[in-house]
Amino acid sequence: MPSTFVLTTEAPYGVEEMLDISLDIDAHVSSMAQSGERAVAGVTTGRIGLGETVTWRARHFGIWFTMTSEIAELERPSRFVDRQVRGPFRAFTHVHEFETSGTGTRMTDRITVASPIFGRLAERVVLVPYLRRLIAKRNAHLLEALA
Repeated sequence: MPSTFVLTTEAPYGVEEMLDISLDIDAHVSSMAQSGERAVAGVTTGRIGLGETVTWRARHFGIWFTMTSEIAELERPSRFVDRQVRGPFRAFTHVHEFETSGTGTRMTDRITVASPIFGRLAERVVLVPYLRRLIAKRNAHLLEALA
């Protein structure tokens, strides 16, 4: 049984701007500099679209990982879903939702992950807290990039 967590970020920018920067490979790479993440195959620069894939290479927990994700759903401007099609997780799905709020846009990240080892305990104790921090840092970086 995979674990799911939700992270909500308020942004003083429009829904379209938030969707576009969230689909931007270069912005993602910049936001993940601490892990040395880079796009190594598929769409490696610019904006990724529906049905397209990107293969990421990054170091987490001191180990190099390679993961290929596909944009499985795209409902412009309110939502897109990326899913691992090959990589280290038993399952990884990231739903990105964007809605107009009183201050601009409410961006909601819903991530479902199944640990490759140690099961649910590893997910709850290690993986989910790590990913929550990683996505929060990524979102803060995207907001800074738009400022």
